[in-house]
Amino acid sequence: MPKLNIKIYRNLMGANDLWAVRTRALLKKHHVVMLNLIGSPGAGKTRLLEKTVRALSKTCRFAVLEGDVATTHDAERLARLDCRVSQLLTDGACHLEAKLVHYALRDLPLTKLDLVVVENVGNLVCPAEFDIGEHAKVAVLSVTEGEDKPVKYPTLFREAKAVVLTKMDLLPHLPFNLKACRAYLRQVNATTPVFQVSAQTGRGMAAWIKWLREMRHENQTTDARRQTTEK
Repeated sequence: MPKLNIKIYRNLMGANDLWAVRTRALLKKHHVVMLNLIGSPGAGKTRLLEKTVRALSKTCRFAVLEGDVATTHDAERLARLDCRVSQLLTDGACHLEAKLVHYALRDLPLTKLDLVVVENVGNLVCPAEFDIGEHAKVAVLSVTEGEDKPVKYPTLFREAKAVVLTKMDLLPHLPFNLKACRAYLRQVNATTPVFQVSAQTGRGMAAWIKWLREMRHENQTTDARRQTTEK
């Protein structure tokens, strides 16, 4: 029988998925919750984190993994608030990969943490397609962007466990149609909570912080129950 020449194509994201599995095991071991914050450049992700750090610092052991293509500017902003932060540079890549996140996590004192937030590279497409081992993706959309983003970039908004609409203080000065935006969002995700916030004025931050606390408590309780069952 002649030797057959057959091309074999494998899942290029397979290696990334394996690292994501390892990360979930690491987080479960230490009862740490990790969120993946995804939004466009300028959507207000870092500003939202600055306000979040201030609100949670006294009741939650908190760390940030700051993703960017280049520079440490955003990490420096958070470090000034005495937030434990590590910078993850992609050197041109449009998203964070699970392996990089995993090694950054291993360098954190996970036994002393409750919550880790990953601020992904500013992009609505690629970060949504790569699993980094997070408990939940959070979509960040500002009112300075188009209200149709949820249907133009459905993967992110379909998978998001929460959506944060930022810069609400600017809404009176912009043609952003809030009602239409929420309707578009419900077309792709009928159940995800939506938080309308202004990190500038503090409006809406209380509901967002409450959700974070509940997410942390829910996942830590679930992990503890699983470990008890496994024993």
